Amino acid sequence: MTNDARSEASAPGPVLVRHPVRPELAGLVAGVVGHHELVDRPVVRRQVAGSLIPLVLSFGTPLDVLDLSAGEGRGRRTSFVAGIMPGHATTSFEHEQHCLQVYLTPLGVVRLLGLPGRELAARVVDLADAAPAFDDRFVERLLEARTWPRRFELVDRVLLDLLGHGRPVEPFVGWMWRQIERSGGRARIGELVEQTGWSQRHATARFTEEVGIRPKTAASIVRFERALAELRDRPAAEVAAAAGFADQSHLVREFRRFAGWTPTELLRTEPTTAQAAIG
Repeated sequence: MTNDARSEASAPGPVLVRHPVRPELAGLVAGVVGHHELVDRPVVRRQVAGSLIPLVLSFGTPLDVLDLSAGEGRGRRTSFVAGIMPGHATTSFEHEQHCLQVYLTPLGVVRLLGLPGRELAARVVDLADAAPAFDDRFVERLLEARTWPRRFELVDRVLLDLLGHGRPVEPFVGWMWRQIERSGGRARIGELVEQTGWSQRHATARFTEEVGIRPKTAASIVRFERALAELRDRPAAEVAAAAGFADQSHLVREFRRFAGWTPTELLRTEPTTAQAAIG
């Protein structure tokens, strides 16, 4: 890995440079990554569903969003944000990818961007529209900074400034999300709602507004993420039981829904995930 933008140009890709998340941003930002990749032919990749929201600040060639199984926003993108997706995406690029990626949690979207998750969920939108602080002028400053440590410092400054001016997450929604995440998606939504003291209708509506998807869908995505992380080390039947699926056929159905592949097909690939990027 290299921090010099000039030597990056000759580096075989992909190169990932990971930056530790500031303590003040814990629970809001899951990771910050510099990415550079040179290729000699067009690359088509599938991004599977996940609970993190990538903010992509691009220095290089655009990324083509070819297909979204459960969302909107197809087309050519440079810097963009992809809201939480209850499905998979197919993208392609040529020659080069050179960008800095900030991975937000659903709570980070509300707290840092000041947007309810509903406005971004299942959508790919230009980053400057969703987060004016990360406009084209800021991306130019990042590129001119030349080294990853300097770029990360600039991004940290903006994130901390946004933290100081953002709006709070509704407390019971934040609590519900954390319980879903900590349980690996196995938490019983009805029991969580009961503990909030709110009605099922109100709790579901507020959660969907803030996070962008319904609580049961959020739990399904988190459960899929956990199963995907374990699949290479354990048989599918064991993963299904450990992750809380009804049975192996239930696991297969969820993998088709969120990855577009069966577990067996997925094992033959290296799917793009936010967890892999942030390590």
